[in-house]
Amino acid sequence: MARRRHVIVGGGTAAINAITTIREIDGGDSEILLVADEKPYSRMVLPYYLAGKIGRSHAMTLGGPRLAALGVTTTHLGRRAVSLDATAKRVALDDGSQLDYDDLLVATGSSPALPEIPGIDGPGVRPFWTLPQADALVGELRPGCEVAMVGAGFIAFTILNALVRRGVRLTLLEIAPTVLPHMVDAAGARIATDWLERHGVGVRTGARLERIEQVAGRRRLWLAGGERLDADAVIVATGVRPNTEWLRGSGIEMGQGILVDAGLRSSAPGVYAAGDVAEALDRVSGARAVHAIEPVAMEHGRIAGANMAGQDRVHAGSIAVNIVDALDLEIASFGALQDAGAESIAAEKEAPLGYRRLFFAGGGERLTGAIILGMSRDLWATNDVGMLKGLVHSGAPLGAWKALLRRDPWDVKRAFVANGTIARLLPETVLGRPSLPAASVTAS
Repeated sequence: MARRRHVIVGGGTAAINAITTIREIDGGDSEILLVADEKPYSRMVLPYYLAGKIGRSHAMTLGGPRLAALGVTTTHLGRRAVSLDATAKRVALDDGSQLDYDDLLVATGSSPALPEIPGIDGPGVRPFWTLPQADALVGELRPGCEVAMVGAGFIAFTILNALVRRGVRLTLLEIAPTVLPHMVDAAGARIATDWLERHGVGVRTGARLERIEQVAGRRRLWLAGGERLDADAVIVATGVRPNTEWLRGSGIEMGQGILVDAGLRSSAPGVYAAGDVAEALDRVSGARAVHAIEPVAMEHGRIAGANMAGQDRVHAGSIAVNIVDALDLEIASFGALQDAGAESIAAEKEAPLGYRRLFFAGGGERLTGAIILGMSRDLWATNDVGMLKGLVHSGAPLGAWKALLRRDPWDVKRAFVANGTIARLLPETVLGRPSLPAASVTAS
């Protein structure tokens, strides 16, 4: 009897966790074929590479020896999937080859969503998303050079520290009225903006970029109203979109991403999706959403891999979580922040600097979202982020402890401990059992 064949398209976090989980379960009793347009590396560590904190080699993940240990029988690195015949269970690659599968995992991640602006693809203008793009910036940026970053959302903030560490003169351009428009409210944005400007970072909000020109070896950015800004380099950080174009015509149901059930199965038999391409269950709202963040990719990969290996596992849903450190100011938000009908509690203080806003959907007792800003060196900020995230994740009603938080939103620990959140969360694991150390998993 032929061994079951799993085809994994993508080389990121979701793909790696799916492969490892399959091997945890079957010990090598299946074929795994990997298709990835780049050698696998961790996108999450690229800001540390840009900052000079790690070497390039430390970004790499699945090298040849590790792939061999996991029994990945065939690799198509440097190749892209270009189409899917879901009826025939066959994937076509850009070199004309075709791969048959029993199970297929689509884990192709996301790509920068570039605005349609003249000059956005010119020399010295690039996103920061891939390892080659990071390589280019490492080679170009010198202390004292002027850098304009188009966009001041989560992606921009993830590389802000690295740029400042390299000694560049940085200006953020954001079309929205505030920085971090999808992550914090107006009060949080004001605190973040003041903090950046105090540390020498220029911030221009409500800035509509109309075109970018090449002038004497530099970039000239023209803004609405005739304003201009000259820079040595331009980084575009205006969001991402799922890499699903190659699935057009496949018949797979899609929304913003690939629509999947709790087992990460798509509408096509034997086809799974995980990570940035998957539109899966949002734990807070109960609807489906794309959560393009590392922890969700890990969980999706584990669930999809278990199901591909024959174990019936479901994902309880994820929550939108964004956490960044901006020059030692910790900024975090999670859960539902855009619910117009939610009750909220807010508080701010100057010493030590801090702000938070807590959301309760429909005025109920369940914490459904939170925004928190505080100094990274202050233990309360780090601890409170974890506890507030735990309260949102558990969905447990706070009862009388909500009144405590209304009186004092800084007193999170008592509410977190008293309502039993720890007891609810401790037994939770992605697969319903303890995980093995990744390095111990092989195709034995």
